[in-house]
Amino acid sequence: MARSILRVVQLACLLAVGFVLCSVEASQGDVDQHYRTCVKECQSTAIIGSNIISHCQSPQNNSIPAGNSWYTQEALYTQWKQLNCMTDCRYYCMMQREEERQSGGLSPVKYHGKWPFIRVSVFQEPLSAALSALNLLMHFTGWLSFFLLVNYRLPVRPQTKRTYYEYTGLWHIYAILSMNAWFWSSIFHTRDIDLTEKLDYSSAVALLGYSLILSLLRTFNVKDEATRVMFAAPILAFVTTHILYLNFYDLDYGWNMKVCIAMGVVQLLAWAIWAGVTHHPSRFKLWMVVFGGALAMLLEVYDFPPYKGYADAHSLWHASTIPLTYLWWSFIKDDAEFRTSTVVKKAK
Repeated sequence: MARSILRVVQLACLLAVGFVLCSVEASQGDVDQHYRTCVKECQSTAIIGSNIISHCQSPQNNSIPAGNSWYTQEALYTQWKQLNCMTDCRYYCMMQREEERQSGGLSPVKYHGKWPFIRVSVFQEPLSAALSALNLLMHFTGWLSFFLLVNYRLPVRPQTKRTYYEYTGLWHIYAILSMNAWFWSSIFHTRDIDLTEKLDYSSAVALLGYSLILSLLRTFNVKDEATRVMFAAPILAFVTTHILYLNFYDLDYGWNMKVCIAMGVVQLLAWAIWAGVTHHPSRFKLWMVVFGGALAMLLEVYDFPPYKGYADAHSLWHASTIPLTYLWWSFIKDDAEFRTSTVVKKAK
């Protein structure tokens, strides 16, 4: 059984790698010469069309001369509350360029990896920000119910008071990484600056990489700590390298998307095949999550511009993960009950 699962997962890995090695393209909008010229002129003149960018006239946005202390720069809370010169210029130049493209009969394009959205107050992508917060809440309630189940409702080992479920600690780590990822997703969709962008992308990659490790450990029923390290080490090395690449070399949106989809495809296939081969009692819940996750992933692959400037494919993906998260944690709790009952029966 294990060999058959391993062969399918290896095939999935090969397909995923082939998918990732496809051509990588930058966002079309930010390489547009008209857009780049507009941003440069806006930063120097603080004027774009009829809009005067007040932040570009503020001395805080100018370069700090050598020798000046770091505390002379704009306070962090002010940077968060107000849109700075670079962000304002990018936004107004993007909207101006999109008006020009629309008048010329051209379709919208992405800028810096994102579609042109209409702001609502400080929320740059209000719908995605709200849905990210809801996903965070769903993961918190799911993890809390799992914590109460394994620690207070299911039997524990009498000598050590530890749970019989061998994957309890791994799921706790998964919950922390999930809540961290959705927290930074909410912040990033509220306020897109370099720091929040890198934290959002890095957190998502870390979550996907750990989810891949956890899926392999559970599907292959790996319980020995040394074997777990052997499974995790190469994936951790790749994920760490990828995060360092994004943060310190090149934040390539196309490449990152392909890496994330590849990791997602492999773990979805691993879960789906394992559920069918092992006849897990909650396999139908797992299949629903896998099928729904695969359909949701299509929203990331076959992206489309935001409807009325608010709802794009990515925001719909955020919406689709809310019910999937509920089902997912329901399966995790079922798996904890199933494994606990199995281990207790063997111990008697």
